[in-house]
Amino acid sequence: MKSISKRTYFALILACILLFGVLTFVIRYFLYADRWVSFAGSPHVYTNGKLDTGEIVDRSGVVLYTSASDRTYADSASLRKAVLHLTGDRAGNIPARVLQAYASKLFGYDKLNGTAAMEASGGLLRLTVSAQVQAIAMQAMDGRKGAVGVYNYRTGEILCAVSSPSFDPLDPPDLSTGNTDGRWDGVYVYRFFHSAYTPGSIFKLTTLAAALDLDPGLAERTFTCEGSLVLNGERITCPKAHGELTLREALASSCNCTFAQIAVQTGKRPLSAQAEAERLEESLNIDGIHTSRGHFDLDGAGDNDLAWAGIGQYTDLVNPCQYMVYMGAIAGGGKAAEPWLVRSAECGGEETYTAETEQTPQMLSASAASVLKELMRYNVEKVYSAAEIPGVRVCAKSGTAEVGSDANTATFAGFLDDERYPLAFIVVVEEGGAGSSTCAPIARAVLEACINVMDGER
Repeated sequence: MKSISKRTYFALILACILLFGVLTFVIRYFLYADRWVSFAGSPHVYTNGKLDTGEIVDRSGVVLYTSASDRTYADSASLRKAVLHLTGDRAGNIPARVLQAYASKLFGYDKLNGTAAMEASGGLLRLTVSAQVQAIAMQAMDGRKGAVGVYNYRTGEILCAVSSPSFDPLDPPDLSTGNTDGRWDGVYVYRFFHSAYTPGSIFKLTTLAAALDLDPGLAERTFTCEGSLVLNGERITCPKAHGELTLREALASSCNCTFAQIAVQTGKRPLSAQAEAERLEESLNIDGIHTSRGHFDLDGAGDNDLAWAGIGQYTDLVNPCQYMVYMGAIAGGGKAAEPWLVRSAECGGEETYTAETEQTPQMLSASAASVLKELMRYNVEKVYSAAEIPGVRVCAKSGTAEVGSDANTATFAGFLDDERYPLAFIVVVEEGGAGSSTCAPIARAVLEACINVMDGER
Protein backbone atom coordinates (compact mmCIF):
# COMPACT_ATOMS: atom_id res chain seq x y z
CA MET A 1 0.00 0.00 0.00
CA LYS A 2 2.86 2.36 0.86
CA SER A 3 4.43 1.59 -2.54
CA ILE A 4 1.19 2.53 -4.33
CA SER A 5 0.98 5.82 -2.38
CA LYS A 6 4.53 6.73 -3.30
CA ARG A 7 3.83 6.06 -6.98
CA THR A 8 0.67 8.19 -6.74
CA TYR A 9 2.56 11.12 -5.23
CA PHE A 10 5.28 10.77 -7.85
CA ALA A 11 2.68 10.74 -10.66
CA LEU A 12 1.04 13.85 -9.20
CA ILE A 13 4.37 15.63 -9.07
CA LEU A 14 5.05 14.75 -12.71
CA ALA A 15 1.55 15.89 -13.66
CA CYS A 16 2.11 19.21 -11.90
CA ILE A 17 5.44 19.70 -13.64
CA LEU A 18 3.82 18.89 -16.98
CA LEU A 19 0.95 21.30 -16.31
CA PHE A 20 3.38 24.04 -15.27
CA GLY A 21 5.42 23.47 -18.43
CA VAL A 22 2.32 23.63 -20.65
CA LEU A 23 1.09 26.82 -18.96
CA THR A 24 4.54 28.39 -19.27
CA PHE A 25 4.69 27.52 -22.95
CA VAL A 26 1.17 28.88 -23.61
CA ILE A 27 1.96 32.16 -21.84
CA ARG A 28 5.27 32.57 -23.63
CA TYR A 29 3.63 31.63 -26.93
CA PHE A 30 1.10 34.43 -26.67
CA LEU A 31 3.81 36.87 -25.57
CA TYR A 32 6.63 35.98 -27.95
CA ALA A 33 5.30 33.87 -30.85
CA ASP A 34 5.69 36.74 -33.31
CA ARG A 35 9.37 37.00 -32.38
CA TRP A 36 9.90 33.26 -32.68
CA VAL A 37 8.45 33.09 -36.18
CA SER A 38 10.36 36.18 -37.35
CA PHE A 39 13.89 35.04 -36.52
CA ALA A 40 16.36 35.70 -39.34
CA GLY A 41 16.07 32.94 -41.91
CA SER A 42 12.66 31.67 -40.79
CA PRO A 43 11.05 29.91 -43.82
CA HIS A 44 7.68 31.30 -42.75
CA VAL A 45 8.63 34.93 -43.38
CA TYR A 46 11.96 34.82 -45.28
CA THR A 47 12.82 33.68 -48.81
CA ASN A 48 16.50 33.41 -49.73
CA GLY A 49 17.39 35.49 -46.69
CA LYS A 50 14.95 38.29 -47.55
CA LEU A 51 11.91 39.22 -45.46
CA ASP A 52 8.73 38.52 -47.45
CA THR A 53 6.86 41.55 -46.17
CA GLY A 54 7.71 45.13 -45.31
CA GLU A 55 8.37 48.41 -47.05
CA ILE A 56 11.14 50.85 -46.11
CA VAL A 57 10.48 54.57 -46.56
CA ASP A 58 12.54 57.62 -45.65
CA ARG A 59 11.48 60.35 -43.20
CA SER A 60 9.34 61.99 -45.92
CA GLY A 61 7.68 58.81 -47.13
CA VAL A 62 9.90 58.23 -50.17
CA VAL A 63 9.90 54.49 -50.90
CA LEU A 64 13.41 53.05 -50.62
CA TYR A 65 12.66 49.33 -50.73
CA THR A 66 9.71 46.95 -50.88
CA SER A 67 10.25 43.42 -49.65
CA ALA A 68 7.85 41.81 -52.11
CA SER A 69 8.48 38.76 -54.27
CA ASP A 70 10.35 40.85 -56.86
CA ARG A 71 12.26 42.93 -54.28
CA THR A 72 11.61 46.40 -55.68
CA TYR A 73 13.83 49.41 -54.92
CA ALA A 74 13.59 53.19 -55.30
CA ASP A 75 12.84 54.61 -58.77
CA SER A 76 16.05 56.63 -58.95
CA ALA A 77 19.33 54.83 -59.63
CA SER A 78 21.28 57.47 -57.69
CA LEU A 79 19.00 57.01 -54.68
CA ARG A 80 19.24 53.22 -54.85
CA LYS A 81 23.00 53.60 -54.74
CA ALA A 82 22.86 56.08 -51.84
CA VAL A 83 20.76 53.82 -49.58
CA LEU A 84 22.17 50.44 -50.64
CA HIS A 85 23.75 49.72 -47.26
CA LEU A 86 20.39 50.31 -45.55
CA THR A 87 18.16 48.40 -47.95
CA GLY A 88 20.58 45.62 -48.87
CA ASP A 89 21.25 44.00 -52.23
CA ARG A 90 19.39 41.17 -53.95
CA ALA A 91 22.25 38.70 -53.54
CA GLY A 92 22.18 39.07 -49.77
CA ASN A 93 25.80 40.23 -49.52
CA ILE A 94 24.55 43.41 -47.84
CA PRO A 95 21.70 42.70 -45.40
CA ALA A 96 18.87 45.10 -44.60
CA ARG A 97 19.59 44.90 -40.87
CA VAL A 98 16.94 47.40 -39.78
CA LEU A 99 14.30 45.35 -41.59
CA GLN A 100 15.48 42.21 -39.84
CA ALA A 101 15.55 43.93 -36.45
CA TYR A 102 11.91 45.05 -36.75
CA ALA A 103 10.56 42.03 -38.62
CA SER A 104 8.16 41.08 -35.81
CA LYS A 105 6.60 44.57 -36.01
CA LEU A 106 5.90 44.38 -39.73
CA PHE A 107 3.70 41.36 -40.32
CA GLY A 108 0.29 40.37 -39.00
CA TYR A 109 1.01 37.20 -37.10
CA ASP A 110 -2.21 35.63 -35.83
CA LYS A 111 -1.86 33.46 -32.71
CA LEU A 112 -4.40 30.97 -34.10
CA ASN A 113 -3.94 31.19 -37.87
CA GLY A 114 -0.19 31.88 -37.96
CA THR A 115 1.18 33.88 -40.89
CA ALA A 116 -1.67 33.07 -43.28
CA ALA A 117 -2.74 36.70 -43.55
CA MET A 118 0.81 38.10 -43.65
CA GLU A 119 0.69 39.29 -47.28
CA ALA A 120 -2.21 41.60 -46.49
CA SER A 121 -0.63 43.05 -43.38
CA GLY A 122 1.20 45.89 -45.18
CA GLY A 123 4.29 46.25 -42.99
CA LEU A 124 5.90 49.70 -43.16
CA LEU A 125 9.23 50.79 -41.67
CA ARG A 126 9.80 54.56 -41.58
CA LEU A 127 13.44 55.61 -41.22
CA THR A 128 14.88 58.89 -39.97
CA VAL A 129 17.23 59.30 -42.93
CA SER A 130 16.39 61.65 -45.78
CA ALA A 131 16.51 60.27 -49.31
CA GLN A 132 17.44 63.74 -50.55
CA VAL A 133 20.34 64.10 -48.12
CA GLN A 134 21.60 60.56 -48.77
CA ALA A 135 21.71 61.22 -52.52
CA ILE A 136 23.54 64.52 -52.09
CA ALA A 137 26.08 62.95 -49.71
CA MET A 138 26.79 60.13 -52.16
CA GLN A 139 27.18 62.63 -54.99
CA ALA A 140 29.55 64.75 -52.89
CA MET A 141 31.72 61.70 -52.12
CA ASP A 142 32.14 61.28 -55.88
CA GLY A 143 33.20 57.64 -55.70
CA ARG A 144 35.82 58.15 -52.99
CA LYS A 145 35.93 55.58 -50.22
CA GLY A 146 34.67 56.70 -46.83
CA ALA A 147 31.59 57.67 -44.86
CA VAL A 148 29.31 60.62 -44.16
CA GLY A 149 27.04 60.89 -41.13
CA VAL A 150 24.71 63.57 -39.75
CA TYR A 151 22.34 63.30 -36.80
CA ASN A 152 20.13 65.48 -34.64
CA TYR A 153 21.88 65.61 -31.27
CA ARG A 154 18.63 66.75 -29.56
CA THR A 155 16.36 63.96 -30.83
CA GLY A 156 18.81 61.26 -31.95
CA GLU A 157 17.47 61.00 -35.51
CA ILE A 158 20.12 60.06 -38.08
CA LEU A 159 19.48 62.11 -41.22
CA CYS A 160 22.44 60.78 -43.19
CA ALA A 161 24.39 57.52 -42.97
CA VAL A 162 26.26 57.07 -46.23
CA SER A 163 28.96 54.54 -47.08
CA SER A 164 31.08 54.82 -50.22
CA PRO A 165 31.75 53.13 -52.59
CA SER A 166 28.31 51.80 -53.39
CA PHE A 167 26.45 50.41 -56.40
CA ASP A 168 22.97 50.20 -57.88
CA PRO A 169 21.41 46.96 -56.55
CA LEU A 170 19.64 46.60 -59.92
CA ASP A 171 22.99 46.75 -61.72
CA PRO A 172 25.60 45.16 -59.43
CA PRO A 173 29.24 45.04 -60.53
CA ASP A 174 31.00 41.81 -61.35
CA LEU A 175 33.57 41.84 -58.58
CA SER A 176 35.27 38.70 -59.85
CA THR A 177 36.56 40.49 -62.95
CA GLY A 178 35.65 44.17 -62.61
CA ASN A 179 37.72 45.26 -59.61
CA THR A 180 41.24 45.36 -61.02
CA ASP A 181 41.62 49.01 -60.03
CA GLY A 182 40.32 48.41 -56.49
CA ARG A 183 37.38 50.79 -56.79
CA TRP A 184 34.98 48.25 -55.24
CA ASP A 185 37.26 47.29 -52.33
CA GLY A 186 35.15 46.99 -49.19
CA VAL A 187 31.91 47.80 -51.03
CA TYR A 188 29.96 45.34 -48.89
CA VAL A 189 31.12 47.05 -45.67
CA TYR A 190 28.82 49.68 -44.18
CA ARG A 191 31.71 52.02 -43.42
CA PHE A 192 29.72 54.51 -41.34
CA PHE A 193 28.79 51.82 -38.82
CA HIS A 194 31.26 48.98 -39.40
CA SER A 195 34.65 50.63 -39.83
CA ALA A 196 37.24 52.10 -37.48
CA TYR A 197 39.68 54.75 -38.69
CA THR A 198 42.82 56.39 -37.39
CA PRO A 199 41.27 59.73 -36.41
CA GLY A 200 44.16 62.13 -36.80
CA SER A 201 43.71 65.61 -35.39
CA ILE A 202 39.97 65.38 -34.69
CA PHE A 203 41.09 63.30 -31.69
CA LYS A 204 42.69 66.41 -30.21
CA LEU A 205 39.15 67.23 -29.05
CA THR A 206 39.28 64.12 -26.85
CA THR A 207 42.69 65.08 -25.50
CA LEU A 208 41.47 68.59 -24.72
CA ALA A 209 38.38 67.34 -22.89
CA ALA A 210 40.60 65.35 -20.52
CA ALA A 211 43.17 68.14 -20.13
CA LEU A 212 40.64 70.90 -19.42
CA ASP A 213 39.20 69.01 -16.47
CA LEU A 214 42.66 68.75 -14.91
CA ASP A 215 43.71 72.30 -15.78
CA PRO A 216 40.75 74.71 -16.16
CA GLY A 217 43.22 77.51 -16.92
CA LEU A 218 44.59 75.67 -19.95
CA ALA A 219 42.57 77.87 -22.32
CA GLU A 220 44.49 80.91 -21.09
CA ARG A 221 47.97 79.43 -21.53
CA THR A 222 50.37 80.01 -24.41
CA PHE A 223 52.58 77.42 -26.09
CA THR A 224 55.70 77.46 -28.24
CA CYS A 225 56.18 75.36 -31.38
CA GLU A 226 59.58 75.16 -33.03
CA GLY A 227 58.47 72.66 -35.66
CA SER A 228 59.43 69.57 -33.68
CA LEU A 229 59.65 68.27 -30.15
CA VAL A 230 61.90 65.56 -28.72
CA LEU A 231 60.48 63.25 -26.06
CA ASN A 232 62.71 60.52 -24.60
CA GLY A 233 65.00 60.77 -27.58
CA GLU A 234 62.18 60.48 -30.16
CA ARG A 235 60.90 63.32 -32.29
CA ILE A 236 57.35 64.66 -32.62
CA THR A 237 57.00 66.65 -35.83
CA CYS A 238 54.75 69.52 -36.89
CA PRO A 239 54.07 70.67 -40.47
CA LYS A 240 55.86 73.93 -39.63
CA ALA A 241 57.22 75.99 -36.75
CA HIS A 242 54.17 77.87 -35.45
CA GLY A 243 56.04 79.99 -32.89
CA GLU A 244 54.09 81.23 -29.87
CA LEU A 245 50.45 80.16 -29.81
CA THR A 246 47.36 80.49 -27.67
CA LEU A 247 45.30 77.32 -27.22
CA ARG A 248 42.72 78.45 -29.80
CA GLU A 249 45.50 79.16 -32.29
CA ALA A 250 47.11 75.80 -31.55
CA LEU A 251 43.85 73.94 -32.27
CA ALA A 252 43.09 76.01 -35.37
CA SER A 253 46.55 75.34 -36.80
CA SER A 254 46.43 71.75 -35.47
CA CYS A 255 49.85 72.10 -33.84
CA ASN A 256 51.21 68.64 -33.03
CA CYS A 257 53.90 69.97 -30.71
CA THR A 258 51.33 71.76 -28.53
CA PHE A 259 49.06 68.77 -28.23
CA ALA A 260 51.95 66.40 -27.65
CA GLN A 261 52.86 68.49 -24.59
CA ILE A 262 49.23 68.61 -23.44
CA ALA A 263 48.84 64.84 -23.79
CA VAL A 264 52.00 64.07 -21.80
CA GLN A 265 51.11 66.58 -19.08
CA THR A 266 47.59 65.15 -18.85
CA GLY A 267 48.82 61.59 -18.50
CA LYS A 268 47.64 58.10 -19.40
CA ARG A 269 44.92 57.64 -16.83
CA PRO A 270 42.89 60.83 -17.55
CA LEU A 271 43.18 60.29 -21.30
CA SER A 272 42.04 56.68 -20.97
CA ALA A 273 39.18 57.74 -18.70
CA GLN A 274 38.05 60.30 -21.27
CA ALA A 275 38.13 57.73 -24.07
CA GLU A 276 36.06 55.44 -21.86
CA ALA A 277 33.54 58.23 -21.14
CA GLU A 278 33.14 58.68 -24.89
CA ARG A 279 32.45 54.91 -25.20
CA LEU A 280 35.27 54.80 -27.72
CA GLU A 281 35.77 51.05 -27.39
CA GLU A 282 32.08 50.16 -27.07
CA SER A 283 29.82 48.84 -29.80
CA LEU A 284 26.61 50.86 -30.10
CA ASN A 285 23.40 49.03 -31.05
CA ILE A 286 21.49 51.27 -33.42
CA ASP A 287 18.24 49.56 -34.38
CA GLY A 288 19.86 46.21 -35.03
CA ILE A 289 23.10 47.61 -36.46
CA HIS A 290 26.04 47.09 -34.11
CA THR A 291 28.84 49.56 -34.70
CA SER A 292 32.49 48.58 -34.79
CA ARG A 293 34.52 49.31 -31.69
CA GLY A 294 37.22 51.94 -31.63
CA HIS A 295 40.57 51.45 -29.92
CA PHE A 296 42.56 53.41 -27.36
CA ASP A 297 45.22 51.53 -25.42
CA LEU A 298 48.09 53.19 -23.55
CA ASP A 299 49.37 50.11 -21.74
CA GLY A 300 53.13 50.13 -22.08
CA ALA A 301 53.14 53.45 -23.92
CA GLY A 302 56.09 55.75 -23.34
CA ASP A 303 55.90 59.53 -23.45
CA ASN A 304 56.44 59.59 -27.21
CA ASP A 305 53.65 57.06 -27.75
CA LEU A 306 51.40 58.97 -25.37
CA ALA A 307 52.08 62.17 -27.31
CA TRP A 308 51.17 60.57 -30.63
CA ALA A 309 48.05 59.02 -29.09
CA GLY A 310 46.93 62.46 -27.91
CA ILE A 311 47.44 63.76 -31.44
CA GLY A 312 45.21 61.00 -32.85
CA GLN A 313 47.85 58.62 -34.17
CA TYR A 314 49.67 55.75 -32.36
CA THR A 315 47.10 52.87 -32.20
CA ASP A 316 44.03 55.14 -31.96
CA LEU A 317 40.93 54.09 -33.90
CA VAL A 318 37.44 55.60 -33.90
CA ASN A 319 34.16 54.49 -35.44
CA PRO A 320 32.57 57.35 -37.45
CA CYS A 321 29.12 56.97 -35.90
CA GLN A 322 30.49 56.84 -32.37
CA TYR A 323 32.64 59.95 -32.86
CA MET A 324 29.72 61.80 -34.43
CA VAL A 325 27.82 61.25 -31.18
CA TYR A 326 30.76 62.74 -29.28
CA MET A 327 30.44 65.84 -31.47
CA GLY A 328 26.80 66.00 -30.41
CA ALA A 329 27.83 65.74 -26.77
CA ILE A 330 30.17 68.72 -27.12
CA ALA A 331 27.31 70.70 -28.66
CA GLY A 332 24.90 69.52 -25.95
CA GLY A 333 27.02 70.55 -22.98
CA GLY A 334 28.44 67.10 -22.21
CA LYS A 335 25.77 64.68 -23.35
CA ALA A 336 23.54 64.16 -26.38
CA ALA A 337 20.71 62.02 -27.68
CA GLU A 338 21.45 58.38 -28.48
CA PRO A 339 21.36 57.90 -32.28
CA TRP A 340 18.58 55.92 -33.97
CA LEU A 341 17.49 55.05 -37.51
CA VAL A 342 13.92 53.76 -37.22
CA ARG A 343 11.26 56.38 -36.54
CA SER A 344 8.26 54.01 -36.53
CA ALA A 345 6.92 50.65 -37.70
CA GLU A 346 3.41 49.86 -38.92
CA CYS A 347 1.45 46.70 -39.61
CA GLY A 348 -1.90 46.78 -41.40
CA GLY A 349 -2.10 50.55 -40.97
CA GLU A 350 -1.57 50.38 -37.20
CA GLU A 351 1.59 51.68 -35.55
CA THR A 352 3.46 48.88 -33.77
CA TYR A 353 6.58 50.80 -32.79
CA THR A 354 7.45 54.45 -32.16
CA ALA A 355 10.97 55.62 -31.33
CA GLU A 356 11.70 57.57 -28.17
CA THR A 357 14.65 59.83 -27.47
CA GLU A 358 17.18 58.64 -24.91
CA GLN A 359 20.23 60.48 -23.59
CA THR A 360 23.82 59.31 -23.60
CA PRO A 361 25.79 59.17 -20.36
CA GLN A 362 27.90 62.25 -19.58
CA MET A 363 30.70 62.12 -22.15
CA LEU A 364 32.63 65.19 -21.03
CA SER A 365 32.18 67.93 -18.46
CA ALA A 366 29.93 70.89 -19.22
CA SER A 367 32.83 73.29 -18.67
CA ALA A 368 35.09 71.41 -21.11
CA ALA A 369 32.26 71.26 -23.66
CA SER A 370 31.81 75.02 -23.41
CA VAL A 371 35.51 75.69 -24.11
CA LEU A 372 35.63 73.18 -26.98
CA LYS A 373 32.57 74.73 -28.58
CA GLU A 374 34.21 78.16 -28.60
CA LEU A 375 37.50 76.78 -29.95
CA MET A 376 35.75 74.81 -32.70
CA ARG A 377 33.81 77.87 -33.77
CA TYR A 378 37.08 79.82 -33.98
CA ASN A 379 38.45 77.04 -36.23
CA VAL A 380 35.71 77.59 -38.78
CA GLU A 381 35.94 81.36 -38.63
CA LYS A 382 39.71 81.42 -39.18
CA VAL A 383 40.55 78.26 -41.13
CA TYR A 384 37.60 76.27 -42.51
CA SER A 385 35.83 78.81 -44.69
CA ALA A 386 34.75 75.98 -47.00
CA ALA A 387 32.47 74.72 -44.23
CA GLU A 388 30.78 78.03 -43.43
CA ILE A 389 27.01 78.28 -43.91
CA PRO A 390 25.52 81.79 -43.90
CA GLY A 391 23.37 82.47 -40.87
CA VAL A 392 24.42 79.27 -39.07
CA ARG A 393 27.19 78.74 -36.49
CA VAL A 394 29.32 75.85 -37.72
CA CYS A 395 31.85 74.43 -35.23
CA ALA A 396 34.37 71.87 -36.46
CA LYS A 397 37.80 70.23 -36.42
CA SER A 398 39.66 68.63 -39.30
CA GLY A 399 42.07 65.71 -39.22
CA THR A 400 44.71 64.24 -41.52
CA ALA A 401 45.66 60.79 -40.27
CA GLU A 402 48.86 59.18 -41.49
CA VAL A 403 48.03 55.54 -42.22
CA GLY A 404 50.79 54.72 -44.70
CA SER A 405 53.73 56.19 -46.52
CA ASP A 406 51.58 57.46 -49.39
CA ALA A 407 48.10 57.60 -47.88
CA ASN A 408 46.26 59.86 -45.45
CA THR A 409 42.75 59.49 -44.09
CA ALA A 410 40.98 62.84 -44.22
CA THR A 411 38.42 63.57 -41.50
CA PHE A 412 36.16 66.48 -40.61
CA ALA A 413 33.83 66.46 -37.62
CA GLY A 414 31.70 68.97 -35.76
CA PHE A 415 28.22 70.35 -35.24
CA LEU A 416 25.88 73.26 -35.85
CA ASP A 417 25.50 75.44 -32.78
CA ASP A 418 21.94 76.40 -33.69
CA GLU A 419 18.66 75.56 -31.93
CA ARG A 420 16.89 75.39 -35.30
CA TYR A 421 19.34 72.85 -36.69
CA PRO A 422 20.94 70.84 -33.85
CA LEU A 423 23.06 68.67 -36.13
CA ALA A 424 26.34 66.85 -35.46
CA PHE A 425 28.34 65.45 -38.37
CA ILE A 426 31.40 63.55 -39.49
CA VAL A 427 33.01 63.03 -42.90
CA VAL A 428 35.77 60.49 -43.57
CA VAL A 429 37.57 60.10 -46.90
CA GLU A 430 40.16 57.36 -47.26
CA GLU A 431 43.35 58.45 -49.02
CA GLY A 432 41.79 61.89 -49.00
CA GLY A 433 44.74 64.07 -48.09
CA ALA A 434 43.93 67.06 -45.87
CA GLY A 435 40.68 66.95 -43.93
CA SER A 436 39.94 70.66 -44.26
CA SER A 437 40.26 70.83 -48.04
CA THR A 438 38.76 67.44 -48.87
CA CYS A 439 36.02 66.93 -46.31
CA ALA A 440 34.83 70.44 -45.41
CA PRO A 441 33.09 71.04 -48.78
CA ILE A 442 31.36 67.66 -48.48
CA ALA A 443 30.19 68.53 -44.99
CA ARG A 444 28.80 71.87 -46.12
CA ALA A 445 26.86 70.37 -49.04
CA VAL A 446 25.32 67.69 -46.84
CA LEU A 447 24.50 70.07 -43.98
CA GLU A 448 22.83 72.52 -46.33
CA ALA A 449 20.70 69.65 -47.64
CA CYS A 450 19.77 68.72 -44.05
CA ILE A 451 18.79 72.32 -43.33
CA ASN A 452 16.55 72.38 -46.39
CA VAL A 453 14.85 69.16 -45.32
CA MET A 454 14.31 70.41 -41.76
CA ASP A 455 12.94 73.73 -43.02
CA GLY A 456 10.50 71.83 -45.24
CA GLU A 457 9.23 69.85 -42.25
CA ARG A 458 8.36 72.90 -40.15
